[in-house]
Amino acid sequence: MKKFFCFLLLLLLSTYNISYAEELNLSGEGAILIDMDTGQVLYAKNPHMKLQPASTTKIMTGILAIENGNMEDYVTVDEEVIHLTDGSHIALEPEEQVKFEDMLYALLIESANDAALALAKHISGNIDEFVKLMNVKAKEVGALNTNFENPNGLTAENHLTTAYDLSLMAKYAMENDTFKQIVKNYTYIIPATNKKAEERYLKSANRLLYSTIKIDVDGKIVPIKYEGITGIKTGYTVAAQNCLVASAERGNQRLIAVVLKANGREVYTDIHKLLNYGFNNYEKANIAFKDQFVDNIEVVDGTNSMVAGILKENLSASILKGSMDRLEKKVFINGTIQAPIEEGQVLGKVEYYLDGQLLGDVDIISTLNVEKTPTVTLANKVLSKWYVLLIGILVVGRIISFKKQRQRKKRRGSLYRVQNPLR
Repeated sequence: MKKFFCFLLLLLLSTYNISYAEELNLSGEGAILIDMDTGQVLYAKNPHMKLQPASTTKIMTGILAIENGNMEDYVTVDEEVIHLTDGSHIALEPEEQVKFEDMLYALLIESANDAALALAKHISGNIDEFVKLMNVKAKEVGALNTNFENPNGLTAENHLTTAYDLSLMAKYAMENDTFKQIVKNYTYIIPATNKKAEERYLKSANRLLYSTIKIDVDGKIVPIKYEGITGIKTGYTVAAQNCLVASAERGNQRLIAVVLKANGREVYTDIHKLLNYGFNNYEKANIAFKDQFVDNIEVVDGTNSMVAGILKENLSASILKGSMDRLEKKVFINGTIQAPIEEGQVLGKVEYYLDGQLLGDVDIISTLNVEKTPTVTLANKVLSKWYVLLIGILVVGRIISFKKQRQRKKRRGSLYRVQNPLR
């Protein structure tokens, strides 16, 4: 349930009418830039347009293999894998045994289609079952406009995704240390196997990691290699054209950029523009702090009439530089707060906005336990009334008795003065 609400928040953030600091001239038909930590959409062009993903599909194949496989296993290749392989490959042979970890590097660095099929069969027993797993996982991470038909990304009519969906899948995958470690590399060596006497040398097609070839980015001639790049995956087919999912880090900012259906090297130009836009115009700011006091909140029927509400956790967001003073917050309390209350219980939330865009929210929690005021039963009420009446009678009786004593003393005093007139 928590994952579902997190997805709804991300979807809400993605569909806001974002006011961009500048308009980017991108060649790709679909593109997006998000904050890797929060999922905030910082820039988008046709983010929900369904397009062919080509080998960016292997992001999902890779993360599922990591989550469901064993790095020390050996993957045995069969005839079906060889028969179905088309496009990029590492020349796997029937009955060849390759270490699971090496197969992952072949998948994510060399973008080997035969490795994708072999891993799928190793994990699920057959390719169709693995594809089902891919589609289930896509929905789990919020990629609702995605449909996979194979684990390698070769063209199929209904093998479709969107820039937004790919950004969610990439965000999820990059939270896995093993995945992140693999995609930051652009070379790898697979040792000899039972069928290959020579080593296999792999090299990534993601030139953002290493290439000195120059491209034109807004009139500046720069290398394709991008400062701070950390991965992750390229893709190309005739139908999909050039696709690229990239991640980069600078300081405390972590961004993911996606470009689909771009022309040639313009895919790199688009990625540069997106990442430059994010790093140049946005900053990561702490906008809420754990244990920060919010307000004293009224408690009904409690031994305490008020309880201090504080923030449950920190909240950071990417905001336009120089816009901190425009932040707004809205406090929402969960209706009438009724005792008993436990320390840490959620009492409401605070939403944070910038120029009308929701940046996120944080729960308000109680700082202490508040017990319910003891309930007075009917029997207690009746007994209480009789007790009060009895006390009243006793008090009145004491008062009457006291008055009578005073009167007797007065009469004795008068008799004494009459009996002793010479005094």
